[in-house]
This record gives sequence, structure tokens and C-alpha cells, in this order.
Amino acid sequence: MYRVLIREAANDDWPQIWPFMSEIIKAGETYSYDRDMSEDEARAVWLLDPPGRTVVATDDDGSMLGTAKMNSNHGGGAGHVASASFMVDPACAGRGVGRTLGEHVIAWAHAEGYRLMQFNAVVESNTRAVQLWRSLGFEVLGTLPEGFHHPEHGYVGLHVMYRHL
Repeated sequence: MYRVLIREAANDDWPQIWPFMSEIIKAGETYSYDRDMSEDEARAVWLLDPPGRTVVATDDDGSMLGTAKMNSNHGGGAGHVASASFMVDPACAGRGVGRTLGEHVIAWAHAEGYRLMQFNAVVESNTRAVQLWRSLGFEVLGTLPEGFHHPEHGYVGLHVMYRHL
């Protein structure tokens, strides 16, 4: 097991993020992104400008393990609700990278004064993610039946998950 270190993402990190991010997007199993999303489109969606924030997870030698982006889920009267998205290199699955990123994002949202965190689209068949978010205090608020077309399982539910901060 290695230590997972979290730091702000830099533009120079993109060449290490894109290979695993493109693999995840092309698989079409966990994100509602267009499976043919270009690298430029992905970069624009993922590397957020303030007040949004993007971080990377590395090990002690600086190898890229994963990344997360966090931001307000809504504005105006709902601006107190945070959201986040996560990508973990599939080669690092099961090593605590997602949990470390999740804990970091929750701490960030709390420190920023958000009252709630909401995940808008957690694919029901992504059982590892659903289990992780539940273990970090998230609940399924509702499920859109057949809200996601999974390449292997067909139409599956899409969860809206949330937790108080």
C-alpha cells in the first residue's frame, strides 16, 4: 500500500490525467460524457477555474493515481450545495484512492461553507462507487429508472446522492 497525496491540479498534470480519463470516458460505464469526447473538451470540463477546484491524487513518487473536481452544484438560492466528480486510474482501483479523494472533497466543501453535497448522476451499476459514497455518509435521494445506458448492462438507474455537511 502506498500513501495517497492530494494537491491542486496544475496544467502540467493534464498529460498524466488524460490517459486514464479517456479510458474511463470511452468505456462509457460510469460517466454520462459523450464517449467520443475530445481531449480539449475533457480538459475544459475537468480543469476548473476558481471558485471551482480540481485536485490530483499521487503516490510518494509523484505517479498520478486519480483526480477530482469540486464546485457549486447550483447558484443563487441553491449556491450552498456542493458537487464533485472523481476519476481514479483503473489500474489503481481498490487501493483507497477514491476514498481519499472523497474525504478530501467533503472536507473542502465543509471548509468552504457548503451545507450539503449532491452527486447528480451516480450510475446504479457502479456498485463500488455507490458503496463508497454510502460509507462516506451519502444517501440515495432518488433513482431515475433507466436513466443511463450502460454498454454491457443496458438501461440502468441513475442515482442522485447527497449528504449534509
